[in-house]
Amino acid sequence: MSDLNKIILEQAAAQARGLAIDAVHACSSGHLGLPLGAAEIGAVLFGHSLSLDPSDPNWINRDRFVLSAGHGSMFLYAWLHLSGHDVSLQDVRDFRKLHSKTPGHPEFGETPGVECTSGPLGQGVANAVGMAIAAKMAAAHFNTAEHSIFDHHVVCLAGDGCLQEGVAAEAASLAGHLGLDNLILIYDSNDVTLDAMADATQSESVLDRFAAYGFEVERLEDGHDLDTIAGALDRARSSDNGKPKFLEVKTVIAKGIPEVAGTAAGHGEGGAKFAAEARSGLGLPAESFFVSEEVRAYFTQRKEELSRSREAWNQRYADWKAANPEKSALLASGLSREVPEDLMDRVQTFPEDAKLATRACGAQVINDLAQALPLLVSGSADLHGSTKNYLKEQGDFAADNHSGRNLLFGIREHAMGAIVNGFGYYGIFRASGATFAVFADYMRPSVRIAALANLPIFHVWTHDSVGVGEDGPTHQPVETVSGLRVIPNLDVIRPADPEETAAAFVAAIQRTDGPTGLILTRQGVPNLNEIPVAERRAGVLRGGYVARREKGELELLILAAGSEVSLALSAASELGDTVRVVSVPCMERFDRQDEDYRESVLPRKCRNRMAVEAGVSDLWRKYVGLDGVVVGIDRFGLSAPGGTVMSELGISVENVVKQAALAGLKP
Repeated sequence: MSDLNKIILEQAAAQARGLAIDAVHACSSGHLGLPLGAAEIGAVLFGHSLSLDPSDPNWINRDRFVLSAGHGSMFLYAWLHLSGHDVSLQDVRDFRKLHSKTPGHPEFGETPGVECTSGPLGQGVANAVGMAIAAKMAAAHFNTAEHSIFDHHVVCLAGDGCLQEGVAAEAASLAGHLGLDNLILIYDSNDVTLDAMADATQSESVLDRFAAYGFEVERLEDGHDLDTIAGALDRARSSDNGKPKFLEVKTVIAKGIPEVAGTAAGHGEGGAKFAAEARSGLGLPAESFFVSEEVRAYFTQRKEELSRSREAWNQRYADWKAANPEKSALLASGLSREVPEDLMDRVQTFPEDAKLATRACGAQVINDLAQALPLLVSGSADLHGSTKNYLKEQGDFAADNHSGRNLLFGIREHAMGAIVNGFGYYGIFRASGATFAVFADYMRPSVRIAALANLPIFHVWTHDSVGVGEDGPTHQPVETVSGLRVIPNLDVIRPADPEETAAAFVAAIQRTDGPTGLILTRQGVPNLNEIPVAERRAGVLRGGYVARREKGELELLILAAGSEVSLALSAASELGDTVRVVSVPCMERFDRQDEDYRESVLPRKCRNRMAVEAGVSDLWRKYVGLDGVVVGIDRFGLSAPGGTVMSELGISVENVVKQAALAGLKP
């Protein structure tokens, strides 16, 4: 890296402030506080410290920069523009406009150089921890004694709001425990939150808190001094002491707009009305969106330097590739999200007499998949013994074992979701997490972001429905599955038996354009042997299929999912030969099928319809209509053995038959 050019970088900081002021002023929307207060941090990061190549923003050995405080998006857009990423001055002018490269908060996949979708505070911190774990894992799996191709850092910029969030605390605690010395967390410590000064809601020493987590900490009293920032970042990058790094950088929020600087009013767009005065005070011309030729020349030269550095790495990579063809092929498969065409065939079938909880089936399936997919990673929030997703003989990722493929998250569901997302952003590995279904609500913001960012991750959520039994209503997720189903771009698969479970895991792996949630039982379910194995497995991939076909004219459709499919089949036997049973393990997949297939499964001509599921009923109305019957549970559960609770709440063959008769649906 070049020596610090303070004169140019001070100019760049002033001009980055100007870009932020002008962009927010132009759209009368946005957050000025961080872009202005942290401008010198940006100047050092993008003008001196970060090892990346703007001409190749997906270079696998780049430093990852995460803006956790995503409301300060103009900070990132300004520096991406100045550093030579494919973010033009017009893109900056289009800040927050429809379909621009510069949306209100950073969105992964929309803007070159944006490493993750951020905005919900604290998410980026946990994403960065996930990226840092993935980077350590990549180094362990692919570096050799002769060739080191992964040696980068993950740098995260967070504010007071991020560090007040529980998800950041969860993730930071784990980062310290794991000794992630490739992680640098910069705390933009400006003493301000949105409503008030930070001391209205916090009084602890954040620095001491992170020291207690196991971070190497340093406080920079002047966060606007380039030498101070550069020195701290240089020390953090060069220290491989088994500790993540925490830099508390004292800054003045909205620096450059005297009317609001250092106050809560400087957080949002309020200061933009002083744009003209601010430009003058910053030494900028009256021209808006100004960038000097000197600053452009500096970053052009730096971009060339960074490209040369990447080209030197390219030679190292070529030497590594030649010496390690198997590792190279594996890495290529991870980067391309390649899935073996015969993946389904690699999952063994289950004995016909199997009556297993689908979580127990999942244990076999995920280990079969782990053999076929060496880059599959499986984690759990202190519940591997219950969620049954532990990868046998694959080791645990730990401070002294970066090759382990099991992630022990501790009781940190929200961080687990965001860390798994970090793996999704990083690429290479296919990561998953696991907890009880009812605790999916603890991680919902991370799941939502995974869906928004199209991340190819999956989660195993076990102990579904009131079948959990004795643990009672606190642990019986009657509304959780439907709550997950309404998240756009999230596939929720609730398999009915061992073979559907096998296909559910394969479906999750095969999907590379978004996340999947697998809903699994604690109680045993029978193998649906009357349906051929191939039909069950193929049916899951399509989201729904005919599990029992009527004889003669169709008079009644019964839809069901999960453990209630076997119940629906038994009820159909009592109701007669003219009943069709449809298994719907995944509404989202079924709804994506073409009209002809959906019509073949649920013919419009049959309006006598019933749905059965041990959960809230409303979502099933889209299939059964207003005149149909849903046998569900629109209340919280009870504490008793699972079978007893099911029966008490009407999830029984007898009640299905009864409700069909009462509704006049009996054929």
